[in-house]
Amino acid sequence: MNDTICAIATNPNMGAIAIIRVSGTEAIEIVNQMFKESDLTKAASHTIWYGHLVDQDEILDEVLVMLMRAPRTYTKEDVVEINCHGGVNTTARILSALLSHGIRLAEPGEFTKRAFLNGRISLLEAESVNDLIKAKNDAARIMALNNIGGKLTSQIRDIREKMGKVLANIEVNIDYPEYEDEIQVTRNLMQEYLSEFIEKLHQLVENSQNGKIINNGLNVAIIGRPNVGKSSILNFLLDEDKAIVTDIPGTTRDIVEGSINLNGLLLNFIDTAGLRQTEDTVEKIGVLKSQQMADQADLIIYVLNGSEQITTQELDHLASLKNKEIIVFVNKNDLPLQADLTLLKDYDYVEGNTKDNDGLEALKKAIITKYNLPKIINKEMSYLSNVRQIHLIEEAEKALLNAQESFNQGMEVDIIEIDLKTTWDLLGQLIGDAYNEELVDNIFRNFCLGK
Repeated sequence: MNDTICAIATNPNMGAIAIIRVSGTEAIEIVNQMFKESDLTKAASHTIWYGHLVDQDEILDEVLVMLMRAPRTYTKEDVVEINCHGGVNTTARILSALLSHGIRLAEPGEFTKRAFLNGRISLLEAESVNDLIKAKNDAARIMALNNIGGKLTSQIRDIREKMGKVLANIEVNIDYPEYEDEIQVTRNLMQEYLSEFIEKLHQLVENSQNGKIINNGLNVAIIGRPNVGKSSILNFLLDEDKAIVTDIPGTTRDIVEGSINLNGLLLNFIDTAGLRQTEDTVEKIGVLKSQQMADQADLIIYVLNGSEQITTQELDHLASLKNKEIIVFVNKNDLPLQADLTLLKDYDYVEGNTKDNDGLEALKKAIITKYNLPKIINKEMSYLSNVRQIHLIEEAEKALLNAQESFNQGMEVDIIEIDLKTTWDLLGQLIGDAYNEELVDNIFRNFCLGK
């Protein structure tokens, strides 16, 4: 933390402009040694200076230098950003000169790590910076921006602060019962506290599943018997001939994948081999993969041939997937209907055909409705989303439910306090008010250089 660090903050390949970021106590002084037109050590904060960078009487580049003094900077340290011409050679030469003046090359994510350690942002907000950089769709971008803004951090910190006051009152009640001016945490009051905390944490846990979907997208497996139209559905949804379509059963022998953006959500479609008994070795492997993809998918589009009777095998397979989100697409409605649709009364289903692309837009709408996308994807959304965050909030809720169970069993307040304290600690780990140094190092190691 005492070192002055630097890194290229933009793509190091071809480009019109590149930015090299320098942060630390010596940032302004060292850059000033290379900047000859003006004295940056006397310059006001948040100003931009035009000139040339020079190293050992060699002009390195014509640059704009942005100077920002602590603490009103990204890292809360003195920061200098050098705007130079893009390209590998120019940026590498300037970076090399900075290093020769005693500045250290920053580790991945070290600028954001310093922002966290210096108290400018929470750990949750720091992770959201990385989420913003890696966002694959507009919804993920908006969610990351909202989380960087601190809305979610404030919400969790408010819960934690109120829980901390309850814990403090319990301690005073136990250790100093004669202090009558302190709130007495009675059973009725404890019930109110637990109910409030459980409700708020449960909402965070439920919303975290939305965050996971927004960040990672939905994995959608298209499954069914051979020749029911799975590949044609995939080609329509992707708007390209991704999968080979023929009348020959077993044409698709391996999984075929593609992605689209639906209402801001990334959908990763997987077309699978037709489910049937077969003696073909290669097709057997494809059928096995299909079953594995169905197990791993978030959503299954189960395709049936509406011009044929629904088989017992298909109904059994649908029943075996009862724990999955399923939309049934009854294909080939351009032919006389033979399928008994009353057998699908327990499923969401859409009728259509891939010949005229009838019903396929309705299939998209069914996906939007099933996941209530207009509600979960909005400008104000702010959800926990990565594995670390979701694990911690689920463990916090579990500890709180244990406290509720202890309360219901009539246990004393000091026993309930143990689980409350565990919840309080877990929420602290979530936003970084309490943290493990090794864990923090691992989090920022996944950031890119320059951020």
